[in-house]
Amino acid sequence: MVTLQMMQFTAVVLMLLLTAKLLFLRERRIKSRQARQARCLMAGGTMLMAVHFAIQLKSGLRLMGVTQSVMLNLAMLIPASYCFARAVLLLQRRGELSLADRWMGPAVWTVTMALLGVTALTDGQPLLSDTPELRLAEKAGAVLYMLMQGYYTWRHTVSLMAMSQTLHDYYDRDTDGMLRWMQYSIIGLMLLALMVPIAIFGTGAWLLIVAFAVYFFLFYLVDCFCFYLISPAPERIKAAEQNANDADAAMLSPEAMGEVEAAVEAWRARGGYCQTGLLQPLAAQDIGITRYRLTAWLHQRGLKYSEWIAQLRVEEAKRIMAEHPEWSNDTVAQHCGFADRTVLQRTFKKIVGITPQKYLEDLRE
Repeated sequence: MVTLQMMQFTAVVLMLLLTAKLLFLRERRIKSRQARQARCLMAGGTMLMAVHFAIQLKSGLRLMGVTQSVMLNLAMLIPASYCFARAVLLLQRRGELSLADRWMGPAVWTVTMALLGVTALTDGQPLLSDTPELRLAEKAGAVLYMLMQGYYTWRHTVSLMAMSQTLHDYYDRDTDGMLRWMQYSIIGLMLLALMVPIAIFGTGAWLLIVAFAVYFFLFYLVDCFCFYLISPAPERIKAAEQNANDADAAMLSPEAMGEVEAAVEAWRARGGYCQTGLLQPLAAQDIGITRYRLTAWLHQRGLKYSEWIAQLRVEEAKRIMAEHPEWSNDTVAQHCGFADRTVLQRTFKKIVGITPQKYLEDLRE
């Protein structure tokens, strides 16, 4: 049977291993100062969690009574969660954090500790005694913790949407995979916030279930975080953001829109979109216009670059399959600019609603 002490010991070991993994990442593969700061914050969060579980294991506070354990939970979990949330936000916003982003966590921790301290000293009972007033203060602290997590979840979501839009305006393929770990991490942080009352006040089987969920989520968060830091994804996102920052967001005149439209139509007629790895600046160069004009033209038509290119390639794939039904998916993908047959099949089904094979079958009927 799994006991609370076994869970706490496992948590200490896991948090120490995750901290070591963060600290021993190859420094030369972490390109930016913001990424290094995020790594330190993430390591600080896992170390705080290790210290927290070690104290709980050594002192047995969870078994001794509610008050002592709850106060320790609030004292350690608030700054740890803040470190995790701020680390992800640093990566998303490339270090450009607001005052609320920087100080929400410390403010919540300070208010919670002050509330608990004042209540413990003024309720007329021995220090750390389990009184109704202290229980109420602990619940207030848990609510503040949930509000803090809610704020950072909102900030993460807004930043993730902006990053996704930037990538769609730069790359000619689906790039959501670069950010999927962030999406899952945001969902995890939100769920953790909802499970705070169980994690802080709970006992028995529910506590063990929540503990397993927390361990799994933290392992996933740190593992994906480390992989992301040393992958090409940060540099690719940086390139897309620089393109977006440099782009001219001004509205094109009707005459300018017509000029861009004519250039784009000529480019489409010669199949310029069938090149693989066609970044937005390269497409603009091939069309014969500035990337600022292409960006403005797409925005005024309500199009995302990646979706526009995908639509053009799928239409070409439909034409090719009608003319050459004997061609394999690999050949069609290569001709139309898709990276491989898997990308062709996924994109085709997303846009048309059926697979290329089913489309061919319908053509034969």
